[in-house]
Amino acid sequence: MTAPALVLVAHGTRSTRGVQMIAALAEAVTRELGVAISGRDADTSAAPVREHRVVAGGPEATEKPWVRTAFVDVLGPSPSEVLRDLTDAQGESVPAVLVPAFLASGYHVYQDVPREVAESGHPEVAVTPAMGPDPALARIMAMRLRAAGWRPGDAVVFAAAGSSDARARQDVRRAAGMLAEHLDVPVRIGYVATGAPRVPEVVAELRESGARRVFIASYLLAHGLFQQRLHEAGADGVAEPIGVHPAVVRLIADRYRAAARELVRTNTFPVEVSGA
Repeated sequence: MTAPALVLVAHGTRSTRGVQMIAALAEAVTRELGVAISGRDADTSAAPVREHRVVAGGPEATEKPWVRTAFVDVLGPSPSEVLRDLTDAQGESVPAVLVPAFLASGYHVYQDVPREVAESGHPEVAVTPAMGPDPALARIMAMRLRAAGWRPGDAVVFAAAGSSDARARQDVRRAAGMLAEHLDVPVRIGYVATGAPRVPEVVAELRESGARRVFIASYLLAHGLFQQRLHEAGADGVAEPIGVHPAVVRLIADRYRAAARELVRTNTFPVEVSGA
């Protein structure tokens, strides 16, 4: 039988580094699920439209479902395109688990993703919660901050992309609270694109209030225009984006496993999900 496919949905970026990071993340998740990668799929510098074969762990799994990447903006393929393409050798739709690779649940998660699923016409799709906020991401951000030169006593700006959706802003506040708790220091929120205050304003305010050094913690998944803007905000140091990290890989894999088990349980697919 065919195990549920995993569709990793990202925002999309024109940054080559950002595209390569999403591809590398998909490959890392594939390996976490116990998958052998060979040929062009093993090349993380390949084009953004990627396909990987996955080996489901159960003895009844006789076919290898796809792990695919889709984008809601800037790039293709879209989630609806990927879902329509998920068919087995008999032309039947393969059950799919869609994992939103977003750090907060705003318009893309609440509007774009359900619309794409509906437009696909796919009959068996489970959508997991978004990646963030999560304590694992706070731990990664703290590690990235220290690597950028942050030390206790330095001020911290929690830099998020921003959203007009109140639910996404609440997610950002929760994520900032997790980082503050992990570092045991106050954390100020600043937005890169949507919302106020903007990151440069927060950096300036912290300096005016007496902070000797100010560091920016990047609540961004990958390199791109927004990460570049952080380096222009006047801080003493900017942490790298969250990127590909074993904790991120496990987070996505766990989201997939939980949803795939539920798909298997509610249908007649006698497939054991790899790593479950």
